[in-house]
Amino acid sequence: MNRRTFTQALGAAAFSAAAPMPSSGAAAPAAKLPPYSLSVMLWTAFPKLPFVEQLEKVAEAGYNQVQLVGEYRLKNWTADDYARANAARKRLGMRIDTTAGLAHGVADPAARDAFLADLRDALKSMETLGTSDIIVLSGDVVPGLARETQHQSCVETLKRAAAMVEGKQIDGRPVRIQFETIDPLENPKYYLTSMIENFEVVRAVNHPQVRALYDFFHEQIAEGNLIAKLEKNMDILGLVHVADVPGRHHPGSGEINYGNIFRKLAELNYQHTIAMEFVPLGDGVAELRKAKELALSAGAV
Repeated sequence: MNRRTFTQALGAAAFSAAAPMPSSGAAAPAAKLPPYSLSVMLWTAFPKLPFVEQLEKVAEAGYNQVQLVGEYRLKNWTADDYARANAARKRLGMRIDTTAGLAHGVADPAARDAFLADLRDALKSMETLGTSDIIVLSGDVVPGLARETQHQSCVETLKRAAAMVEGKQIDGRPVRIQFETIDPLENPKYYLTSMIENFEVVRAVNHPQVRALYDFFHEQIAEGNLIAKLEKNMDILGLVHVADVPGRHHPGSGEINYGNIFRKLAELNYQHTIAMEFVPLGDGVAELRKAKELALSAGAV
């Protein structure tokens, strides 16, 4: 989860319905659509529902992409479970574009071999589900280990990971590793809390299949200055996560101006995925629809 066809068609229909009828009888101009695609991180949206019902709810909200946090590993999916998941996503026209949930991070040099084994194992499930991208975490601060040592471990371990996926594709898309930052309030022990350092690591790895994941929720809490970092680092950005501050709720519920962010992403020709990773305050389907409408309208620049 061509990959924007479904989302763009829905967006075009929404814009067409909202536009006034032309008085001359001439055809209305086609709505300009954003360059990005839209997805939903399942763990936040409908966590109490069975997996297939979660997909159905996401489809009802108008999305055709979802992201996982290793649900298949956490629940020890059988071959039949994978078959049911694939049947459901194909029936709904859904793509699982990204997964996460590796047990080890990249900032601890002593855990490097375990991380690479995690990644090697995850690739098998990704192939089964048609998933091309995987989110990778730094892991926690290692007591007694210098930050520079952990920084360099992130670089070296991600270089090893890049070599593992070099040239690899799943369903015609290159396998990409998305490196994520988490704010220090959510996890005070976590190593990588700054997008500035994230970008530094990804630039040092210098591989097209290793990208920076920009989670605006985490970065607003950690350091702010969200749009300036977009403008400076678009070339290595690979995935965007969206939730408002405080509370991790839908865009518009808090202090982040997501209209400006979506507009800037479109102006900068961001052609990857924006994933909604917010906890609904009420009707999840309605809130996802509203977030989608904002992303499409603000990005139509």
